[in-house]
Amino acid sequence: MSADGGNSLGLRLRAWLLPAAVVETLGWMPLLWLAYLGFLFVLPVATGFDDTRMWQATVATVPPFLWLYFRAFRYQGWPLLPWLLAIAALAFALTPLNPFGNSYLIYAAAFAPLLGSLARALAVLGVVLALYALQAWWLSTGWIPPLIALLVGTSVCLANHFYLVKHRQDGELRMGLEEVRRLAAVAERERIGRDLHDLLGHTLSLIALKSELASRLLPSDPAAAQAEVAQIEQVARDALAQVRRAVTGIRAAMLRPELASARLLLGGAGVELDERLDGHELPPDIETCLALVLREAVTNVQRHARATRVEVRLSQAAGAVVLEVADDGRGGARRRGNGLDGMVERLAALGGSLELDSPSGGGTRLRARVPLATALASPLDAQRSAA
Repeated sequence: MSADGGNSLGLRLRAWLLPAAVVETLGWMPLLWLAYLGFLFVLPVATGFDDTRMWQATVATVPPFLWLYFRAFRYQGWPLLPWLLAIAALAFALTPLNPFGNSYLIYAAAFAPLLGSLARALAVLGVVLALYALQAWWLSTGWIPPLIALLVGTSVCLANHFYLVKHRQDGELRMGLEEVRRLAAVAERERIGRDLHDLLGHTLSLIALKSELASRLLPSDPAAAQAEVAQIEQVARDALAQVRRAVTGIRAAMLRPELASARLLLGGAGVELDERLDGHELPPDIETCLALVLREAVTNVQRHARATRVEVRLSQAAGAVVLEVADDGRGGARRRGNGLDGMVERLAALGGSLELDSPSGGGTRLRARVPLATALASPLDAQRSAA
């Protein structure tokens, strides 16, 4: 079977076993967590399978556990409680024969945060662990299995709770970023509409009025008509210059929404953003490319860098525009992965390049350079050159 075929089979199996919402949140983790079942067989293997009842009972509990495990992912809140207790019951049933049956309590603890609040999760877990300790005392199986269940189970419960909290916060942050971008786009459209109305409304009315006057003067006073035509030409040129200035403002606005989104994204992760974008006029294709590079770079910082500070610099030198994004995180970024290939492709399309300096433990500095001379001219740029 090819690698692609194996991946496709794995994805189909995961989709069959787990709800889509769980896959989106946890990915492959629910399947990887099953490796913890290996602890069930530590004692049977250590004793060479001499205790027939132990290893047979251990094997017998695995199929019902797997069924309960994958079904439990389909519930949240109080409806999850019966499934959690059923998994815990396997630990109660197996521990008298195999002390490592407490592994099932760890799985029950892992599901506890899905009951709702942390208080509810800890309360349910506390009751289950107390009953498990009471069973150990009653059967004289020793205090080590309950102690392991207490320490590991509580740690897993807390870890999963805070993971879910962070996932929800990240989702809210992503929604906030999308709202910032949407509001920035709406504000930009409104600004463009106002600028065009203010710039062209009066000018076009004046051109129409003078054109009508010139047509009336042409039969009787050609010289006066010619003067009106000359004024029409001057007004049209002034209007063209005003439109060019307005378009320059539109171009300069493309990086600003990305910076606003970057500040919100990094601020939500406790990362300080220091920016300095020199006010240079950039061709729209270059501005768009650098805005996308900035978005990808900042996203990588938030996801992978573990940084506390990020610097963004935009400058022009030696006929090129340079965007630098530097952080003080853990470094170790590679050319492949983390969206870097996409950055390289975007820059290469404009004749640009990407430099990456990311020593392990020394932060990451990304430097995107695009030569202005090779930028593709927009239609307005072509008209400007022709004029």
